[in-house]
Amino acid sequence: MKPEFDNIPLVKNEDKKRFEIEVNGYFAFIDYKENSKQIALIRTESPKELAGTGAAAAVVEKTLEYIEKNGKKLLPYCPYVFAFIEKNPEWKRIVDERFEGYDKL
Repeated sequence: MKPEFDNIPLVKNEDKKRFEIEVNGYFAFIDYKENSKQIALIRTESPKELAGTGAAAAVVEKTLEYIEKNGKKLLPYCPYVFAFIEKNPEWKRIVDERFEGYDKL
């Protein structure tokens, strides 16, 4: 994650069912579904105004940190999150071993 995102807080917006960060008035976010043991990440979105800034990667990394800190297992249905874990295989440690694409990570 780029250093400029270090101090931007991750917000778990339970009303909208998304994890989000606000950068210059714009939101990069990940839609999620959650149960007592797992968090499924469905879709990552970053507006065009944040394109190329690293905001999408920052919200993913902050969300993965949140999932790990809270003792949940990850279901990375979002293609962007899946690709992020492929590029950063140390995060496979929080992926639920029963996830259909687990062996592809």
